[in-house]
Amino acid sequence: MKIRTQFLILAFLLLTADCLISALILKDRGVLFYLTEGVILVTLLFLIYFYQKVVKPIRSIGNGMELLREQDFSSRLSPVGQKDADRIVQVFNRMMEQLKDERLRLREQNHFLDLLISASPMGVIILDFDDHISMLNQAAVRFMGYTAPEELTGKKIEELNSPLAEELNRIARNKTETIRLSDSMIYRCSRLSFVDRGFAHPFILIESLTSEVVKAEKKAYEKVIRMIAHEVNNTVAGITSTLESVSDALQDTEDSDDLREVMQVCVERCYSMSRFITNFADVVKIPDAQLQTVYLNERVTACKRFMENICRNKDIQLHISLCEENPQVQMDTTLFEQVIVNILKNAAESIEVHGNIYIQTTSSPVTLEIADTGAGISREVEARLFSPFFSTKPNGQGIGLIFIRDVLIKHGCTFSLRTWPDGLTRFLIRFPHNDRTIQPD
Repeated sequence: MKIRTQFLILAFLLLTADCLISALILKDRGVLFYLTEGVILVTLLFLIYFYQKVVKPIRSIGNGMELLREQDFSSRLSPVGQKDADRIVQVFNRMMEQLKDERLRLREQNHFLDLLISASPMGVIILDFDDHISMLNQAAVRFMGYTAPEELTGKKIEELNSPLAEELNRIARNKTETIRLSDSMIYRCSRLSFVDRGFAHPFILIESLTSEVVKAEKKAYEKVIRMIAHEVNNTVAGITSTLESVSDALQDTEDSDDLREVMQVCVERCYSMSRFITNFADVVKIPDAQLQTVYLNERVTACKRFMENICRNKDIQLHISLCEENPQVQMDTTLFEQVIVNILKNAAESIEVHGNIYIQTTSSPVTLEIADTGAGISREVEARLFSPFFSTKPNGQGIGLIFIRDVLIKHGCTFSLRTWPDGLTRFLIRFPHNDRTIQPD
């Protein structure tokens, strides 16, 4: 019960009791009766004065506490006409004004931080105290390979089906690591925390370094390859010309057949070396993609037919599953068919003999997947697959996957290459979202 109500009840009871006493006891005593009525009037005036000086200020302070409890910082208390109470009211109103300004400032700061996080190219993942994802921006969603934040919110990092999530889960608290995935993507990831309500609140920052690292790598090996190719080709040209001239001069000389045969082997070896270094030089001279609208299923079928004889000789079965829709994509036919052939060739070499290669296309989203039953890829090898000049083949040059990577990047595709728990090694290519699908005629 509020103090105002209690005061009114007390005043009513006092006045009622005085009136009853006066009416029942003193009504026949003349002057004493009127004196008692005067006392009642004075009591009434004192109660009014007491209400103004004590009850009303207390009631006003109580209303202020109610405003604080409801966090209503826009309302103010009115003066009550009592000096000490009005001073309290002024202090309270000033405090409410400061709280309102502080709350507005915090809201503006939080709104700015939300906009900054949303627009940031860095991925930001904020975890709750139980390590569940409570908030993340669109960049983090994209890095994780998902399409909407709702797919990740409320889950733990280890529960996500993402290669990046697997690596993030291995990072210790307050540590920063650079991660290189099997899709050639490179990230700098930091697992940090900030203090919230006296506890360490964890969050994760993800910065993509792919474009910067790829540019730096390409700039470095372009210069080296061009210099080596120039020197080797010039030297080889001189040596082969000299050897051929000497061989022609010895043609009429007796007992020179063995010597001329050795010279011919040297010439062929020089040409082989020239082709070897030219292959490296061709990697840095990939032309810009001349995009045109084509049907994905038709290009895939053409490449499959091209590889059938090679796979048949190794007893490798090619299985193709094309989506009923006819995905229409933007691609440079020459470059992209070379990518598909290289992927199929790598799959066949991984199998060696007796195995299966599965080719599949989908329309929503538009993807091409090539899976094989080969030896598979270890986790250690995954991180180095798209590094320049790295190869798991005994005589590999390490340029095939670099060529594939650069062509796919020129087409705006995303891709991944890894061995899954079912034993299949999958090369998955996702085409840009602006591709269209049309029904076949």
